[in-house]
Amino acid sequence: MKQEYFEIGQIVNTFGIKGQVKVTPFTDDIHRFDELKKVILEKNKKVQEREIEEVTYHKNMVLIKFKGIEDINMAETLRNSYLKIKREDAKELPEDTYYIADLLGLAVYTEDGEYLGKVDDIYSTKANDVYVVKDEEGKQILLPGTKEVIQKVDLEKETITVHLLEGLR
Repeated sequence: MKQEYFEIGQIVNTFGIKGQVKVTPFTDDIHRFDELKKVILEKNKKVQEREIEEVTYHKNMVLIKFKGIEDINMAETLRNSYLKIKREDAKELPEDTYYIADLLGLAVYTEDGEYLGKVDDIYSTKANDVYVVKDEEGKQILLPGTKEVIQKVDLEKETITVHLLEGLR
């Protein structure tokens, strides 16, 4: 099932006294925030849409000024909110590239049809992504997200076919 919204960051603090907030980005391209006009903020299951007035950057953090948030006290109420965008506002991905949200929960099979488990998590390393595949008993297999290992992703069938290299079990 395709996710309707993507989390792109979290407000972790206020910044200055004029209503700016400091955001930890969850995206590969930090400057992606420059293109956004509005975001959806979610905190404690409460959702609100906010218009972005200004975006700046400071030490790998995104500083955002929202319209209507004029001082530190107003900004403080947004702390710990998650920033989300609608799927249709997300960037187009290159071919053979997928949103992590779409890969989580997919069933993973070897090219021989052996079921290995479901994608439980994906994390990035300098070299490549690592897919954490967990079976029913909770046993994990870590698979490098390389073309050599990840043979086919089928979002329609919700499956991933992999080639297990020597030593991956």
